[in-house]
Amino acid sequence: MRTRPRLLGFLALCAISTAILWKPLVAALSLALHDDQYTHILLILPISAALLYSEWNSFKSRPRASKWAGTFLFAVGILAAVFTTGWSAWPSSDERLAAGVIALVILWIAAFVICFGTAAARSQLFPLCFLFWMVPLPAAALVRIVQWLQQGSAVAAWSLFAAAGVPVSREGVLVSIPGLTVEVAKECSSIRSSLMLLVTTMVLAHLLLKTPWRKLLIVLVAVPLSVAKNGLRIFTLAMLGTRVDRGFLTGRLHHDGGIVFFLIALAIIFALLWLLRRGEQSFAYMPRLRAAES
Repeated sequence: MRTRPRLLGFLALCAISTAILWKPLVAALSLALHDDQYTHILLILPISAALLYSEWNSFKSRPRASKWAGTFLFAVGILAAVFTTGWSAWPSSDERLAAGVIALVILWIAAFVICFGTAAARSQLFPLCFLFWMVPLPAAALVRIVQWLQQGSAVAAWSLFAAAGVPVSREGVLVSIPGLTVEVAKECSSIRSSLMLLVTTMVLAHLLLKTPWRKLLIVLVAVPLSVAKNGLRIFTLAMLGTRVDRGFLTGRLHHDGGIVFFLIALAIIFALLWLLRRGEQSFAYMPRLRAAES
């Protein structure tokens, strides 16, 4: 009961913040609905809210408000909102949009700190900071990421062909084998599934692992794995298209088969999480075993 006023205050502050910056929020959600490269944005707020709800008891037991820290953050968010809407010299509209969503997330975090305190915010640092995934990447940054994924996917596919003994050559994003030359186009960079894999891995690491370095390790593994899965997809389609049926190059596996390779990568992530979690449990068990022996 004593936390209900704080919860209502938090929701009220969030509503005020959203009213101030509703245009960037609506624009970001609309972008996610119409552009596959931003689909992951739709998942961030529900996941963050679910994580906060699942840990509700852990911070409602510490309902000390931190008005000074929260007010400072809220002031920073307001200044960022004013800067976003008032400054007319933004290089591009997508950078203005990213800045507006950043300001909104800062205001939401400030509202949490004001109502529940810094101790609760520290205990919920991941779901609060996870909200920054809602920020749409500006086009300039997205272009560089897509180019990196293109190059990485071409290298991964070339490596798989070479390992399989298939004569192969590569020039930039062009990979050539007997009877076929594959161009890893922007549309084939798998930017959507790569971001989804990274976001999913972060959530799973937060839920299943305790050691910070293990969490960081599994997230770092997800980055090259996202490239490797796309290289595997190119390799599989090319081999099927040249050895089995040319229809594989334009068929359903080409257009809709990304989910198959995403699931393969996710299975690898689960296997690594199992190994890392088992290592955590073994390490935690050792001190108790030594104490029992002594």
